[in-house]
Amino acid sequence: MITEERLSIPKRTTTRFFYMIAIGLVLLVAGLIIAANFSGGGHGEEHGAAAGHHAAGWGQRLLANLWMNNVYFTGIAVVGVLFVAIQYVAYAGWSVLIKRVPEALGAYLLVGGVIMLLVFLVPIIFTGHNTLFHWTDHSVHEVGNPNYDPIIVGKSGYLNTTFYVIRMVAYFTLWFLFFKWMRRESLAEDLNGGLLHYNKSIRLGATFLVVFGVTSSMSAWDWVLSIDTHWFSTMFGWYVFASWWVSGLAAITLTIIILKQNGYMTMVTSNHLHDLGKFLFGFSIFWTYIWFSQFMLYWYANIPEEVIYYQERLGGNNNHYTWIFFFNLLINFAFPFLVLMTRDAKRQMIMLKIVCIAILIGHWFDFYMMIMPGTMRGESGFGLIEIGTALTFLGLFLWRFSNELGKASLVPVNHPFVEESAHHHV
Repeated sequence: MITEERLSIPKRTTTRFFYMIAIGLVLLVAGLIIAANFSGGGHGEEHGAAAGHHAAGWGQRLLANLWMNNVYFTGIAVVGVLFVAIQYVAYAGWSVLIKRVPEALGAYLLVGGVIMLLVFLVPIIFTGHNTLFHWTDHSVHEVGNPNYDPIIVGKSGYLNTTFYVIRMVAYFTLWFLFFKWMRRESLAEDLNGGLLHYNKSIRLGATFLVVFGVTSSMSAWDWVLSIDTHWFSTMFGWYVFASWWVSGLAAITLTIIILKQNGYMTMVTSNHLHDLGKFLFGFSIFWTYIWFSQFMLYWYANIPEEVIYYQERLGGNNNHYTWIFFFNLLINFAFPFLVLMTRDAKRQMIMLKIVCIAILIGHWFDFYMMIMPGTMRGESGFGLIEIGTALTFLGLFLWRFSNELGKASLVPVNHPFVEESAHHHV
C-alpha cells in the first residue's frame, strides 16, 4: 500500500539554518576586518602591472568568495532539475521514490540568480567595472591606453556587460521556470493521478535537456572561464558540468540518507542506495577523465598561452595552490573510487554518507581552484572569509531546500511507476 509521507521540519532545524547563516556572516565580517587591517590590501580597485588586472585586496577576496560559492550552489540546484528531467525522459521507474529530493533542490535558483546579478552588477554600478572580470575594465578596450588588450577586444562581441547580463538572466529564468513547471506537474499528479501530468513532465523534461545542454556550457564559459579571459578550453563546459553533476548527486544521496536515518523515506531500500552509489562511483571517474584529459593535453603540449592556466595553479609565486590541486584529485577521485569499489559499500548508508560529504567538500575546492587563481592570483588565502562565506551560503541553501521539501509528500503516490520503484531490486 503506497501512502503519503510528509516531512515535518522541526522549528529547531530551521533555527539551526539561520544560526548557520548568522555564524557565517560573523566569521565573514571578522575575516574582512582582519584582512583590511593586517593584509595591507585595498578594495581591489587599483590597477596592477598586468594589463587589465587589479591589485587584489579584501574587497576582491569578498567578491571572489561570493561568486565562487554562488556558482557552486547554483550548480547543485540546477542539477536537481536535470536529474528529474533525465528520469522522466528515460521512463525510469527505480528513482520514483527518491525524486522529491532532487525536485526540491531547484528552490535555490531564484535566490542564486538574485545574488549572481548583484555580485556582478554592484561593483560595475559603483566603480565602472567588476574586478573579478578584467574584460569589464574600459581601459583594456581603449586603443592607445597602456592597458589595451587586443585579445579581449577580439572577444568583446560576446564578453560585454550588456550581453553578459542578458545571458545570465536568461539562464536563471529558464532554469527556474522549468523547475516550477516540473514541480507543478509533479504535485498535480499527487492530486489527480492519471497519465496527463506524467506525459507533460516527459515533454518538459525533454525540452529542459536541450535547454540545459546549451545553457550549462555557456554559463560555465561566462561565470568561470571568462575570469581567465586569455585562456580557453573546448572541454571546459564539460568540466564544470561534471563537477556540478557529481556534487548534485552527492547532495541528493546525502539528503536521502539523512531522511532515512530520521525515520523518513521508509520504502527506499539499499537497492535504491546501490544505484545512487553507482552513479557517484561512475561519475567521479567521469569527472577525473575530463580533469585528466584537459590537463594532459595542455601540459604535454606546453604551449605558453595554454599552459599558463596550470602554471598559476602549480608553480611560480602561487605555489600555495599546489596542495589544493593534488588534494582535489585525491578527494574527488581516489577516495570515492577506492571506497565505493565494492557492491557492499554502495549499499551501506554510513559509507555513502562519508563519501558524499567528501565529494561535496572536494568539489567546493574544485571550484576554488577554478576561480581563485584567476581572481586573486597569489593573494588568496583560506581563512575566516572563506569559511564564513561557505557557511552563509550553505545555511541559505539548506533553508530554501528544506522549506521546498516540506511542501509535498516525499512519496509521489500517484506516479505510474511508484509500485515498480517500491519493488526495485538490483
